[in-house]
Amino acid sequence: MEKFEKLTAVAAPMPASNIDTDIIMPKAFLKRIDKEGVLEGLFHDIRLYEDGTEREEFVLNQPEYRNARILVTGPNFGCGSSREHAVWGLEKRGIKCLIGSSFAGIFFDNCANNGVLAIV
Repeated sequence: MEKFEKLTAVAAPMPASNIDTDIIMPKAFLKRIDKEGVLEGLFHDIRLYEDGTEREEFVLNQPEYRNARILVTGPNFGCGSSREHAVWGLEKRGIKCLIGSSFAGIFFDNCANNGVLAIV
């Protein structure tokens, strides 16, 4: 794991409450026990239309947030199942820091174990 000392980056807003791990990483992308393919699954159902084209309204698809490395989240981000794949996808996407009012406990621990700083 890379040592985390300082991060100066764009922060993308994702203020919705209760974004669960099923939204962050849908179950269709949990077929592997390694990190291959997790980037494709990250926010898949809200990031892409059924035909695979990007939803313009999804924050990380917007030009000003494409290179965001910080995600400012709403309350209870990462709730739901304990799938570590959700954090793997965020990390593969380049998200190094989450800032929010609250995180699900297991998700918070998964962030710490995978080098993603979660700040309450």
